[in-house]
Amino acid sequence: MKEIKSSVAEGFSITRGGPLHWLLLRLGHAGDERQRVVRRALAAVLITWLPLLVLSLVQGEAYDPHIKIPFLRDLAVNVRFLIAVPILILAESGIDKRWHTLALEFLRSGLVTAKELPSFEVVIEKTARLRDRVLPEVLLMVAAVLPAIFLRTELLMSGVSNWHTAGVGSGEVSSAGWWFNLVSTPVFRLLCFRWLWRLFLWTSFLRRVSRLNLYLVATHTDRAAGLGFLSEGQKAFSPIVFAMGAVIAAQVANTIAYQGATLSSQKVPMIGYAVIAILALVAPLLVVAPVLLKIKRKALREYGALVTIHDQLFDQKWIQKKGPPGEVILGNPDASSLCDLGNSFAVIREMGIVPIDKPTLITLALAAALPMVPVVLYATPADELIRAVLKMLG
Repeated sequence: MKEIKSSVAEGFSITRGGPLHWLLLRLGHAGDERQRVVRRALAAVLITWLPLLVLSLVQGEAYDPHIKIPFLRDLAVNVRFLIAVPILILAESGIDKRWHTLALEFLRSGLVTAKELPSFEVVIEKTARLRDRVLPEVLLMVAAVLPAIFLRTELLMSGVSNWHTAGVGSGEVSSAGWWFNLVSTPVFRLLCFRWLWRLFLWTSFLRRVSRLNLYLVATHTDRAAGLGFLSEGQKAFSPIVFAMGAVIAAQVANTIAYQGATLSSQKVPMIGYAVIAILALVAPLLVVAPVLLKIKRKALREYGALVTIHDQLFDQKWIQKKGPPGEVILGNPDASSLCDLGNSFAVIREMGIVPIDKPTLITLALAAALPMVPVVLYATPADELIRAVLKMLG
């Protein structure tokens, strides 16, 4: 089968578009080149974290021993802006390239035939137009900034003195606290909201593509009628899952270190995040479930009837001895075809309706759990850790 080419599909991208992208393009900071991506991540750190450090140093709140949570000991805020923010930016090019590869896979694998190519290109063009709309990104910006209007400051901790306030015991918001509330946190929120928007765009793309007349084969060995490759698109999100997990873990660490919480009391947010993250990334693949369910049901009927007819002929020939006299079953293609049909029917029976595989689920679970490991080690007494390790080894 000759591979179908499409210049429209070659230009497929979820991230290279929209008002913010055009602004970065005009400023010379847009692009997937490693140097430009690193430059954007560094600029985000300089905007979100560095002013907080400088302002807290000026006001003596960076490491004041009289403050319960000075800036340099605030795990949550430092992890958020020094680890999570750069990852949210650095992950852009890798995830977009993976999505681009998956879009082209519809052509390489023959799922989109020459007859369906114009419709496939229309889907890509609609996705690009939706990506480039101004209103969605304006709404994202409003949603990112709006909480700062109604809240004096987004305190990550409550009930203890911290660098957000000007002076020990003061209720007045410090300069660093205002920057945190009006600049740093909105930037972080905007980065998170943009990834949700991009995930929506990818989901919309998959939904539209699934409605095309794709050449799906129920007996495909990926147990997803040929759509198993889509699982790789969700696996690419592991850096985002790790980044947000680090934010949750750092907040939990703050609660344990400064508010006297225990590890057991924080199990709900830690486990809850992992479950929600995995479900959120499996959800986009649910849009192809109706198509796969229809394919599976149809194949079960058709192959079921074919297997029944073949088994009846096999029974008549070899069990009831109605075949040519003297013929032996050893090496006869009848037995081989019986086995092949049985295997094909078994593949159809095992076919899933959501193209997600175990390696992808394991990768996402590890990405969510890994940031929690330092918290567990910090909050668990040394003797308990030693006993746990010895128990594992023994």
